[in-house]
Amino acid sequence: MVLHGFQKMTLLDYPGKVACTLFTAGCNFRCPFCHNALLVTDIRPEDQVKTEDVLDVLRKRAGILEGVCITGGEPLLHPDIGELLSEIKALGFAVKLDTNGTFPDRLAELAEAGLVDYVAMDIKNRKEKYAETAGVPGLDLSPIEQSVEWLKSGRVDYEFRTTVVQEFHRTEDIRKAAEWIRGAKRYYLQNFVDSGNLIGGDLHPVSRETLREMAAAAAPFVGSAATRGI
Repeated sequence: MVLHGFQKMTLLDYPGKVACTLFTAGCNFRCPFCHNALLVTDIRPEDQVKTEDVLDVLRKRAGILEGVCITGGEPLLHPDIGELLSEIKALGFAVKLDTNGTFPDRLAELAEAGLVDYVAMDIKNRKEKYAETAGVPGLDLSPIEQSVEWLKSGRVDYEFRTTVVQEFHRTEDIRKAAEWIRGAKRYYLQNFVDSGNLIGGDLHPVSRETLREMAAAAAPFVGSAATRGI
C-alpha cells in the first residue's frame, strides 16, 4: 500500500479520538474545490511514505493515539487497502475511513470484516448537480446511492458531510441533498477553505449565516445536522 502523507496527530479528524491521519494518492473525482488537490493532480514518487515507517510510529504511540484516519484522494481506489487496515487494527487502533462512496462493495467488505470503525462519506451536492460538483461529466450515481443506503443500514458508525462552496451550493441544494439521505444519523456541513492548491479557481466559502441556514434546512430530514469550520 503506497501512502503519500502522514499527519502524526490530529484532534479534529476523528470525532472524539486522538488520532493520526494517513493520506492516499489518486481520486476518480475532480472536485474543483478539493483541498487535497495535489494528491489528485500532482502525485510525486518522492512524496511517498513507507508503510512500515508509519506502522513503527503507531507502535511507539500506542498509548497516546486512539485512532487512525485514512483519507485521500480516494482510499478505496486501492485494492490492497485491506492489508494496511488489518495491520493497523492488529495494533489496537480504531479506523476512520473517508470516502466519496463510489466503491460500495469494497466499503461493505472492509467494514463487515471489522477493519473500519467509522466512515465519513462525502455528499457532494443534490443529485441534479452532483456530476458538475464532482468534476465528472456523466457521473453514474448508482454506486454512490448504494453506499448511502448501506451506511444508513447502520452496520458501521458513520456520518455524511458536504463541503459548501458559494459557487456550487444554495440552501435549496443542501435541503435536496438532505432529503436524498433522509434518515441518516449525522449530516455535517463544512465551509470551503482555499488551500491554495485547487483543481478549480476563484471559489469562495459561504457566510456563517448561510451555512447555519443550510443546516437548518437539512435538519428535518436527518438525525443531526450541524456545521463545522465556523
